[in-house]
Amino acid sequence: MDVRRVKDYLYWLYYQYQLVTCSYVLEPWEQSMFHTITVTVLAMVAYTAYVFVPIHVRLALQFFSQIFGSQPEGAV
Repeated sequence: MDVRRVKDYLYWLYYQYQLVTCSYVLEPWEQSMFHTITVTVLAMVAYTAYVFVPIHVRLALQFFSQIFGSQPEGAV
């Protein structure tokens, strides 16, 4: 893959991000604050999903396996 094409594609993605969030109309210091807050919120969402989603999926699987009548693992 061409390095220039990757660079152009990343620039295009960043441009789309600026258009969608309307951050291109902000002053530079406002842009940096906006980007910092956005990255922080996305990092917190990713961490929360990484920590809590597997726990809830496991509990949901246990709940539905009990409803549909399969034997618990310790009952055999």
